[in-house]
Amino acid sequence: MAFRVGGHEFGLNIFDVERVLRYEKPAPLPQAPDFLEGIMQYKDTAIPVIDLRKRLNVDASVIDDTRTMILEWEQGRIAIVVDAVTELLRAPVDEIVPPPPIVRGLAAEYISGIFVHDGRTIVILAVPKLLSSTERLALEKATDNKAANES
Repeated sequence: MAFRVGGHEFGLNIFDVERVLRYEKPAPLPQAPDFLEGIMQYKDTAIPVIDLRKRLNVDASVIDDTRTMILEWEQGRIAIVVDAVTELLRAPVDEIVPPPPIVRGLAAEYISGIFVHDGRTIVILAVPKLLSSTERLALEKATDNKAANES
């Protein structure tokens, strides 16, 4: 599934995407990192909402096309906020290449591959790498605390 963040095109494996929703501001979490926008209720559970725009250090304005994508990952579900979901693409595995060694910086660790389609370069993200293990633990604790306080 292809989407835009800060004028750049990204993609995720469709099997990682459970649902795409119109953006609604999530409930805030105190003392959360800037990119963690809060939590939202989804299917009777609280899930964390990561603003991928902030995570990748790009402008994070909310526009009509802003969407929240519900993703499946090893710890359950997580939501990411993106500028727009653009299309569903078929990317043959042999056409997805690893990122070049010149790619450096924090965002490089989120990249699982590069796909060129009709002259467009789409960066494929790895859902499990969007958060470090330390961030995952902090997130689980914050989400559990928020859910317990709302009960």
